[in-house]
Amino acid sequence: MEKIRIETRNVSIEFPGVKALSDINFSIETGDVRAVVGANGAGKSTLMKVLAGANPGYTGQVLLNGNVVELRNPSVAKKLGIEIVYQEVDMALFPAQTVAENIMMNELITGMERKVAVNWKHIRTAARETLKRLHIDIDENLQVSELSLAQKQLVLIARAVQGSCNFLILDEPTAPLSTAETEKLFALVEHLTKTENIAVIFISHRLQEVLRICRTITVMRNGELVANYPITSQTTIKSIVDQMLGRSFEEYFPKVQGHIGEVAFEVKNLCDEEGMLKNVSVNIRQGEIVGVSGLVGAGKSELCKTIFGARAKKSGQVLLNGKELKIKSPTDAVRYKLGLVPEERRKEGVLVDEPVYFNLAAADLPKYSNGIFISRKKQLENAQNYIQSLGIKTPTASQLVAFLSGGNQQKVAVGKWLAADCEVYIFDEPTKGVDVGAKHDIFQLIQDIAAAGKCVLYVTSETSEIMAITDRTYVMYGGCVTAELVTADTTEDEIMFYSTGGKDNE
Repeated sequence: MEKIRIETRNVSIEFPGVKALSDINFSIETGDVRAVVGANGAGKSTLMKVLAGANPGYTGQVLLNGNVVELRNPSVAKKLGIEIVYQEVDMALFPAQTVAENIMMNELITGMERKVAVNWKHIRTAARETLKRLHIDIDENLQVSELSLAQKQLVLIARAVQGSCNFLILDEPTAPLSTAETEKLFALVEHLTKTENIAVIFISHRLQEVLRICRTITVMRNGELVANYPITSQTTIKSIVDQMLGRSFEEYFPKVQGHIGEVAFEVKNLCDEEGMLKNVSVNIRQGEIVGVSGLVGAGKSELCKTIFGARAKKSGQVLLNGKELKIKSPTDAVRYKLGLVPEERRKEGVLVDEPVYFNLAAADLPKYSNGIFISRKKQLENAQNYIQSLGIKTPTASQLVAFLSGGNQQKVAVGKWLAADCEVYIFDEPTKGVDVGAKHDIFQLIQDIAAAGKCVLYVTSETSEIMAITDRTYVMYGGCVTAELVTADTTEDEIMFYSTGGKDNE
């Protein structure tokens, strides 16, 4: 198949007071899957918007097969075969229209501009053929409002590919997707690159996915392109993170050892009704950050939810300061001053369709009431304090949480429990889907919580995070605790050994 190449030469762009891109030389050919990674503000989205025609004020050159092109508006980019699918898929679709109409929207708009009668049979047939070609199992006659978020994303990709697309930019495409939905997307990306000869540019903070799906990688930092290379079996997440930061993550976020007191929180021989947890015991001292490590399916999330009352407990005890807690529901857990920041923050950790100020008060609404009414004024005052102290980037406290970045959503999820002044904080994969800069901020928040004498349970499958922030670590495998380790005295290899079922006598 003939290769088509797009490249930038010394592309720069400035916004008031900020040089967003500085002399970027970037190139990609059709058939490639290229990751573009970097912390917030690195310039990823700015560069992609240049290619998509949405940043017309750039200097330098963009070339298509060696010929200079002017990408000064999105319609020109589309005609040259460059399409972008943004993370906010709902804003790019027409919910009251059918799947077929949304896929063929560019043709419908062109027809209206030319005052040509619409051939509805052709619209439905062409959309059906595009879906079939891409192995997307969605009825073209359904209204878009009836679709899941993952299906809407597939419709947008079908719309992009329906024309003469050569370069497809996907901005954080897996952020809202489940594991099964992500697998479907990956299968589609493989089809697009190998069968359709389309180049896919994959912007993501999920570096595990980058290593799996992408063939090449571009790393950006502070508006500059700092690395560009093929992904091989030797490429590691740590090496990518170090390039994104310009130094190792350990240097970027040194562990600060705070004062650790007596044991305050205990879980003894915990079993859940579904049989996932098998006599799990952990304890946390005041001011201590205790990790729970393990692979997917080890029982980490089940442990968090059972402690918090979101899963039924079969047996065992949960104690705070020596007193057994009778937790049968999350309401009980909140009453006992336990807080849980869950893994699926958009589904369980925040109310995405509510404003920031309401979310930051949600864990303790009676605190903001005037009799039977909730005081909006009190909520706003609370929100302003936490927006400032946590560095939540939002235009106003009234912004819907759905429109914040992943890192800022996570700060809101943490902030609501800070406002409730908990004694025990449980974090389940707290940095999932956030960039390195936001990870730094979340680590700082967690260290501040521990420094205040609170108990922290930090649950993650990322051994590098366990090493970076915890004082002690419990390793889980098959619903059991297989090891208890002092983090300063262990290694990632040892944690992985126990995570995969290794035993001391082996």
